[in-house]
Amino acid sequence: MQMKLKLTVAAAIAAVAGVALAQEVVKIGHVAPMSGGQAHYGKDNENGVRMAIEDLNAQKVVIGGKTIKFEIAAEDDAADPKQGTAVAQKLCDAKVSGVVGHLNSGTTIPASKIYNDCGIPHITGAATNPNLTKPGYKTTYRIIANDNALGAGLAFYAADTLKLKKIAVIDDRTAYGQGVAEVFAKIAKTKGIEIVDQQFTTDKATDFMAILTAIKSKKPDGIFYGGMDAQAGAMLRQMDQLGLSSVKFFGGDGICTTEIVKIASGAKSLDGVICAEGGSSIAKMPGGTAWKAKYDAKFPGQFQIYSPYTYDATFVLVDAMKRANSTDPKVYVPKIIETNYKGVTANIAFEPSGEMKNPSMTLSTYKDGKKVALN
Repeated sequence: MQMKLKLTVAAAIAAVAGVALAQEVVKIGHVAPMSGGQAHYGKDNENGVRMAIEDLNAQKVVIGGKTIKFEIAAEDDAADPKQGTAVAQKLCDAKVSGVVGHLNSGTTIPASKIYNDCGIPHITGAATNPNLTKPGYKTTYRIIANDNALGAGLAFYAADTLKLKKIAVIDDRTAYGQGVAEVFAKIAKTKGIEIVDQQFTTDKATDFMAILTAIKSKKPDGIFYGGMDAQAGAMLRQMDQLGLSSVKFFGGDGICTTEIVKIASGAKSLDGVICAEGGSSIAKMPGGTAWKAKYDAKFPGQFQIYSPYTYDATFVLVDAMKRANSTDPKVYVPKIIETNYKGVTANIAFEPSGEMKNPSMTLSTYKDGKKVALN
């Protein structure tokens, strides 16, 4: 009888231990360009997700009675819409529990339909084209200001603060570049600014001399470029060559990076850059300064723009899982719209459309090769 009791107790202890140690692996996808001219953005974004997953695993999160081990399922879309939809389908087939990404509007918009069709939520901390949330998918969220805010903010600054009268507009024909340029031009016109020329290029171009020469003849006070830093940096060098270094150069978050300083290679035109990005500057984010110090220790010299947002986006997905007590997208997706999460970047809550409530925006310029916030 005593032996039987000992065995029963031992079995009970083993059972309890088994419950305590029960673990579930939950994969969170991340997509961004990890190859090509925008790989520095992609690496930064992925770093944010990896850092979030490491911090979450340190918390030993318990959902549905199991300790969750989070893992990243990282994919490269090369900033290409076709590759973007292909990797979105791959993540659907892999049954990840959620996705952070993509970086570019041109990849995020078509991928959003794939995620919606397979019922997996995705949160972008980088793609800014307003069209992303127009279909009304319950799986699509953005935690950064969109191009309506960025383009308008730059137009107001050009007109009201700098008192500019004539601006030329260039875009790279991507969903992001064309979208932010159109918003800027529209608002600038309402503020009495004359758009003296509108040109376009591609997100792979390196030679802008013909475009800039045509613009120079129009004698603009400023140039707006809708696109990314690889092209903007080269453009700034070529503006110097054409004697346009005193012309103000505007752009959205795509050019608002530390990398543009390297690409511009000492161009005097860099001093005339005014760029806008969604969210507050690191110093004004609720947890920005401490988070950035931790990031720099882990990933020295890799910070660009969006990693605080991809970090928060990962936590927002997991916060919804916790509130639903489930990692199953079918169960926890309805909880995302109810989010009220105090993140590193901001207090995050969503409009019914999936847009962030009350997103902030920061204007920056460059002084002595360093990005400096204007507001």
